[in-house]
Amino acid sequence: MSAIRRFLILAVLAVAACAPVYRNHGYVPPELDLAAVIVGQTTVDELPTLIGRPSSQGLLTGSGWYYVGSRWRHYGPYEPEEIERQVVAVTFAETGTVANVERFGLERGRVVALSRRVTDSGIADVSLIRQLMGNLGNFTAGQLID
Repeated sequence: MSAIRRFLILAVLAVAACAPVYRNHGYVPPELDLAAVIVGQTTVDELPTLIGRPSSQGLLTGSGWYYVGSRWRHYGPYEPEEIERQVVAVTFAETGTVANVERFGLERGRVVALSRRVTDSGIADVSLIRQLMGNLGNFTAGQLID
């Protein structure tokens, strides 16, 4: 083998060694699968078949499921660098249905909400008696006579 051919082979190997290597860690359900999750209707038992099991759960039982995925770039002798991170948080109502689906990303080192689907009735934890008592100051005696 000639010296030029050896040099070309070594040059090609050197250039190939400097190419970045990308690795994916974790699992984040795709947007198409998340569209099947209906806030207020989908139950905890239906989620594993729709979007899979979570990579982590909240500390409190039934508080939420978290899907975490990240993409790392390994480039030669340098430290691996996280170039993308996404977190999907699914929280549940006391009835066991999905109350909220949020997608977060990592933009310039800051956590950013990428999408959010929330259903809130606005009267959670307020009893009927408390609602009636709250209306006592909202009318006058003249309104009662009319």
